[in-house]
Amino acid sequence: MPPLPLIGISTYLEATAHWGVWNLPAALLPAGYHRLVQRAGGLAAMLPPDAASGTAAAVVSRLDGLVISGGPDVEPVRYGADPDPRTGPPARERDAWELALIEAALSSGVPLLGICRGMQLLNVSLGGTLVQHLDGHAGPPGVFDWHEVKPAPGTLLSTVLPEPVSVPTFHHQAVDRLADGLVPGAYASDDGTVEAVEMPGAEGFVLGVQWHPEAGDDLRVMRALVAAAGR
Repeated sequence: MPPLPLIGISTYLEATAHWGVWNLPAALLPAGYHRLVQRAGGLAAMLPPDAASGTAAAVVSRLDGLVISGGPDVEPVRYGADPDPRTGPPARERDAWELALIEAALSSGVPLLGICRGMQLLNVSLGGTLVQHLDGHAGPPGVFDWHEVKPAPGTLLSTVLPEPVSVPTFHHQAVDRLADGLVPGAYASDDGTVEAVEMPGAEGFVLGVQWHPEAGDDLRVMRALVAAAGR
């Protein structure tokens, strides 16, 4: 039996987290991410931020696939904008780390999946911009909303999700100007927000989705990444 593909997942880096009797700095990740990778047939490895020069490329070189996970807002300076009052506080160490991971994956052809913030950061990494606030794409704090997305015909995503599908979502930012080299892979049925992006000319699998597959039961997007990583 061939070895299972090793899928790295970027993590949060929090100044303090609580578990048991401890309140300490922590690199953490909602369990849905590693469980989704495992259910899709991969091995999950958490990738906390590392500021050392060249570390991102070294890490990606050992992976079969990479997931850039959801999380805080991308700092607007990364795409040349002033912060909107509704934009969250910056996570500069994480921004720098994940941008380096994306660059390394694109350069080496390692299959890449961006989830929510990860999709937005993929767009920013290639020169795109973001809408800093929109309504209707999140539930109350800490609660996912669900809405329908429609895959764009003829795209990579449409081969994975050939039909409109209801997805779990929690975001207040989205793609504004799409980066050169990326194309929309799906749109929100209700307001036309870009809900997926992909890179047709990439050496390997490159896909970003605005929703959170790890919060649902549909394995198809992660299975597509794991399958590409296995090749």
